[in-house]
Amino acid sequence: MADENRIRSFKNKGKDTEEMRRRRIGQTVELRKARKDDQLLKRRNITSVDEPTSPLQENNAASPGAMSAEEILQGMMHADEAIQLKATQACRKMLSRERNPPIDQMIRLGVVPRCVHFLSKPHNPSLQFEACWALTNIASGTSEQTQAVVQEGALPSLKQLLVSPRPEVAEQAVWAIGNIAGDGPITRDLVLQCDVLPLLLSLITADTPISLLRNIVWSISNLCRNKTPPVNFQSVKSCLPTLAKLLHHTDKDVLADTCWALSYLTDGTNEKIQAVLETGLVPRLVQLLNCKEINVLTPALRTVGNIVTGNDVQTDAIIQAGALLSLGPLLKFTRLNIVKEAAWTISNITAGNSEQIQKVLDAGIMDPLLDVLQTGDFKSQKEAAWAVTNYTSGGTVQQLGRLVEMGAMKPMCNLLNSKEWKTVCVILDGLNNILSAAAKLGEAEKVAIIIEECGGLDCLEALQSHDNEKVYEKALHLIETYFSEAPIDEAQQPHTNEQGQISFNPNAPQMPSGGFSF
Repeated sequence: MADENRIRSFKNKGKDTEEMRRRRIGQTVELRKARKDDQLLKRRNITSVDEPTSPLQENNAASPGAMSAEEILQGMMHADEAIQLKATQACRKMLSRERNPPIDQMIRLGVVPRCVHFLSKPHNPSLQFEACWALTNIASGTSEQTQAVVQEGALPSLKQLLVSPRPEVAEQAVWAIGNIAGDGPITRDLVLQCDVLPLLLSLITADTPISLLRNIVWSISNLCRNKTPPVNFQSVKSCLPTLAKLLHHTDKDVLADTCWALSYLTDGTNEKIQAVLETGLVPRLVQLLNCKEINVLTPALRTVGNIVTGNDVQTDAIIQAGALLSLGPLLKFTRLNIVKEAAWTISNITAGNSEQIQKVLDAGIMDPLLDVLQTGDFKSQKEAAWAVTNYTSGGTVQQLGRLVEMGAMKPMCNLLNSKEWKTVCVILDGLNNILSAAAKLGEAEKVAIIIEECGGLDCLEALQSHDNEKVYEKALHLIETYFSEAPIDEAQQPHTNEQGQISFNPNAPQMPSGGFSF
């Protein structure tokens, strides 16, 4: 522990582990875009058999055998429920067309209040079903279109349909509620205030049809999502035991939406993370890091990454479940987003204590991580840079020596040419940590030689004219502290072993047992 205390005396300028771990703040836009690729926030219920359309129909004129929009409205306003049903079904078919559904036109005509009215006709489940389907597709559109459904008071009626004896009616209500919840934090909270979640959870049994189950879990995930503001955790905490059980389901869609829900619930304070961990789901969650289905792997990895932004004990739960053995291969994954997420996850583990850093080393993760730092796409390189610099902040002297021995200096120095100043600062901090550790052992000059041979000194000198003041100050500090103009004694040059690795003299002055030994 003496070496660790020595490291902590100069590391990271007083930052603690909580500060070094990085949550997803500031990445909202990027994540939202990724989220749309991975899971639809809203979905239209498209008719399985396309309804015949014609240019005339697209222009709101009736094609043979089809009702016009005006005829639909007249039928829905009729007193005869048989005519109401026929007209509502025609409305639903129009809104279920795959291309260009006339949602705005139907809203302007005034079909929404009629559909909401038809939801409260338990003696006519067919009419309820068609009206609910129509409202589902209206709510699948823009926020304004969704608001048209909410403002007509649809939520209380949709809630009642969740207990309908007709499964197709209940499922359609779940779908409509999911679309409303997916519109944003305002409608999400309105749905929760209606106390819909307990009914959704009660619909999940061993006998729940798979189509209904998929819709329920997707709707629950929408009730957990959105960060501005995040959901009131107490409002959704009751779904955690169910989500923990659903992680063992075999259906990939159920698994994917379960993981997305958990990713939202772990994207927050340590208290939220702890509540998720207490369900006992970590072993199964980590197991899913080996899933071949990208739609499951993506949210599973994101959830694991969120958990390791927590405290050391929470991070240890992930490590003890074997996550490090899965994270290494993910750094070589074919999809760049997975590589980036894996590197981000590792960066939060290396932000921990020296025991956790040692486990990262023992799992063989640093070699592929340094490959990402050297040759990965820029987003992945940035995360790898954080992982390495966090390692240099919390690692022991021996661990820093091992990092240099593994060849970290070259890819670190290469990134000093980055056009993004924040990444340059991260690398400069990492180099400073390594040089500071070496200086404590009288080995700074030898590390400086390695940096110079990697082209790092040229980069540092160039950074003295950088536009960003922080970059300039950090680069200037390194040059003034560790790179002098004094000629270097040939005897002090680092030696190279048979594998081409740098090997310092183990008998260097001031070097304690187990110190820098590259």
